[in-house]
Amino acid sequence: MPQGVLASAGDSWRAALRRARGRRRAPGLCGRTLRFHLCFRAWRLALCGSGLFLCGPALAAPPEVIIDPGGAPPKVLQAITEAVGNITRLADDQDVREVGRLRRRAWDAAQAALQTQGYFSSTVTLDVAEGAPNGGEFWDITIEPGVRARVRQLGLDFRGALAGEHYAARRAALKKNWLLKPGMPFINDDWSTAKSGLLDAVGARDFYFARLDPTRAAVDPQTAQADLSVTVDSGPPVRLGALQVLGLKRVPESLIRRYVRYAPGDAYDQAQLAEWQQALQSTAFFRGAFVTLVDGTQPAGQGDAAAPPSAPGAEAAPLRPTGDAPVTLPVRVQVTEAPARYFSSSIGADSDHGVRVEGLYRQNVVYGLPIWTETGAGVDLDRQRAFFDVHLPPTLDGSQDSVGVLYDHSDIEGLENSRTGFGWKRRQERKGAGRSRVEYEVSWAALVAYDKTRIDNAYRYEVPSWAATWQWLRRDVNAKYDPREGNLVEFGLGVGTTLDDGKAFYRSSLRAQQWWPVGERDVVTIRGEIGKVWSKTDRLPQDFSWRTGGSRTIRGYRYQSIGLERGDAIIGAPVLGILSAEYTHYFTELLGANVFIDAGDAAPSFGQFDWHLGYGAGVAVRTPAGPFNVDVAWAQKDRRLRLQFSLGIAF
Repeated sequence: MPQGVLASAGDSWRAALRRARGRRRAPGLCGRTLRFHLCFRAWRLALCGSGLFLCGPALAAPPEVIIDPGGAPPKVLQAITEAVGNITRLADDQDVREVGRLRRRAWDAAQAALQTQGYFSSTVTLDVAEGAPNGGEFWDITIEPGVRARVRQLGLDFRGALAGEHYAARRAALKKNWLLKPGMPFINDDWSTAKSGLLDAVGARDFYFARLDPTRAAVDPQTAQADLSVTVDSGPPVRLGALQVLGLKRVPESLIRRYVRYAPGDAYDQAQLAEWQQALQSTAFFRGAFVTLVDGTQPAGQGDAAAPPSAPGAEAAPLRPTGDAPVTLPVRVQVTEAPARYFSSSIGADSDHGVRVEGLYRQNVVYGLPIWTETGAGVDLDRQRAFFDVHLPPTLDGSQDSVGVLYDHSDIEGLENSRTGFGWKRRQERKGAGRSRVEYEVSWAALVAYDKTRIDNAYRYEVPSWAATWQWLRRDVNAKYDPREGNLVEFGLGVGTTLDDGKAFYRSSLRAQQWWPVGERDVVTIRGEIGKVWSKTDRLPQDFSWRTGGSRTIRGYRYQSIGLERGDAIIGAPVLGILSAEYTHYFTELLGANVFIDAGDAAPSFGQFDWHLGYGAGVAVRTPAGPFNVDVAWAQKDRRLRLQFSLGIAF
C-alpha cells in the first residue's frame, strides 16, 4: 500500500466517520456522491503584545485513508490506492485551505483509476471525519465498481501499400494476433499494448514509415461495452540502399561489411538490422554500434558520436514519403571504436593455490587487420603460465576462432609438469529459440604439445602429443554468475595420440548441476561429475587423466590430492566420479550460511572406487563476480578439518 493509504482501520475510526456522516454532508460532484467534513480553519489567531494579529496559514497533516473496495478485483484496488496515495502525500506541502481541493483530486483520482481498469459506471463516495492520530482527517472511500466494460466491436483497417492484394496474408495474421479481442475486458493498458504491438508488427518488416492514424475507443457506460476503431497507415514498402559507415578510425571498413551483408534492393527487416548491430557490438573492436536506415530526419553525424537509431514505425513527417511505390533508404552503420590497447591485472588468494597474480594485455587491430592479440601471464605457488593468442573476428554464425602458444608449469602433490604447446580453438555461443533463457556454448580445440613430467621418487618421462577436444554446454539458469534456480549440463570428448610412437588415448566427461530455490532467499544445489580415459600408453598428457580434491570439488581435502599414488606423488587416474549436495540460507540479500556434503574419487576403474567423503559448513557472500565462500570441511579419509576459501580483486 502507498504511504498514508490504509486497507483497514480500528472501530473508533469507523465510528468517527459515521458520526461525521450524520452531522454534515456535501453535495455530489458530477452526479456522484462525495461527503466530507471540514475540520481545519484556514487561519490562526494569535495574541502578540496588546494587539490581535493575523498569522500565516496552518499546514495540513496527511489524512488517514480507509478504502472499502466493494468487490473490486485486487489489481483495481491497487490502482486506486496508488492513485489516492499520490494525492495524500501532497498534504505535507499544502496549507489547510487546499485540503478541500485535495479531497476533490483524490475522488477524481479514484474515478480515473477505475476507468483505466474498465469500470465506467462506478460510484465513489468519500466521507471525512476529524480526529486522526496525527491531527489530520479520516477519509473513508467506498467503491461501488459496477459492471466492467468489455469490447463489443473491433474495426481494424489498413491503408498504404499494406492494403494491397500482395499483403493479404500478412493482414490476416495481424488481425489474428491483435491482443484486445471482442469479449475481453476493456483495460487501458491492454488497449495501449494492443495498439503499440500492432504498430511494431507492421513497422518491423517492409514498412519502416508505418504509423497509426487516429484511433478511437467509444465506451457506453450504460451497457458497459466498448467499440474500438484502429487504422494503420503502412506507407510505402522500404528497400535497402547503399551502406554508409561512420565513426571508423583504426578498424578497417571490411570488418563492417563482414557482418552487414545484403544486396541493394533487399526488403527492410528490423530484426536483420538488430542482428547486424548485435554482431558488431559482440566484437572487441567497438564500444558501441548502431545500425539503422537514413530516412532524412537523422543528422549525418561526425566522428565517434554514435546516436541510437530511430524506432521503427516512428513518424518521419514532414519527410514521410507518400504513395505506395517502394522507397529505397541507405543503411547507416555508426560505431564508436574500443581503445586500441587494454591492460588488466588481478590479485587473489585461495586455499588451493595461495596468492595468485595475473596480468593481461590486449592490442586491437594489428597491422591494419581486423584481429586482436592477447598476451597474459599468471603466477601462484603451484602454477606458472604465460600465453600469446591471436583472435579473429567472429563469423556470421557467432563462431570465434583463435590460435596461440603457451607455456604452463605446475608442481602439485609431487607431480611436476611443464608444457609447451601451440593450439587452435573455436568457440560458439547461441541462445535458445524465442524468449528462452537457455544458452548454449560449443567449443572445438586442437593442440600440439610437448610435456615433461617428473614424479617424486618414481620416474620421469617426456611426451610429444596432439589432441583434439569438443565440449558442449547447456545453461538454463536465472543468473549466470550466481544461480538460484535452473540447471547446467556439460559434455566433453577428447582424442589424441603420442607423436613419437603413435599410441592413442581418449577421454569423455559429463558434468551437471541443479539449483532449487527454497523460500524467498535459500537455495539447494546438487552437482555431479563423471569422467573416463581410455589409453594405450602410460605416458599421458596431464589433462587426459583425473585428479580431484579442493574447494571446488571435494571440500576438506587438499587440491588434487585424490588420485593414484606413485612414489611420493599423486598422479592422474583413468576414472573420476563426484557427487555434492549443499543448502544455503541467506540472512540478507548478501550474507548467508551453508551446509554441504561432498563425495568422490579418482581411481583405476569404477569398480575400485573408494569414496572420499567431505562435509562441513561455511559462510556465503554474494559479490558482483559471483558468490564468495569460506568453508570449514571435515575430510573423513584424512580425519582432518580444513579451511577452504577463495578471494580475488581485479584492477
